[in-house]
Amino acid sequence: QVQLVESGGGLVQVGESLRLSCTGSGLIFGGGLVSWYRQAPGKQREPVAWITADGTTNYASSVEGRFAISRDDAKNMLYLQMSSLLPEDTADYYCSARPAYHNVYYWGQGTQVTVSS
Repeated sequence: QVQLVESGGGLVQVGESLRLSCTGSGLIFGGGLVSWYRQAPGKQREPVAWITADGTTNYASSVEGRFAISRDDAKNMLYLQMSSLLPEDTADYYCSARPAYHNVYYWGQGTQVTVSS
């Protein structure tokens, strides 16, 4: 059974940092697409950062320069280092993975990030 579990969310002040983690089980991250999405209250889920199969990192323009995505395929872990947080970063953050061997997107349950001004 495939399971993605996010952790690391919380309440922080403007300008502070958080590191989100995603642990995958029942699937293999290596060679696949892994991503972080977020969904703010009343808004659609949007991509935040992703790493393609060849290791290329990509970011939404709103987080470029402030967030850093990384993966540890040996541990089936995905991370999102978030710095200089802003109130508009407040959202539920979701981990997503599409294995190289299966064209299906798997999702975690999300972790909440609240940035207070």
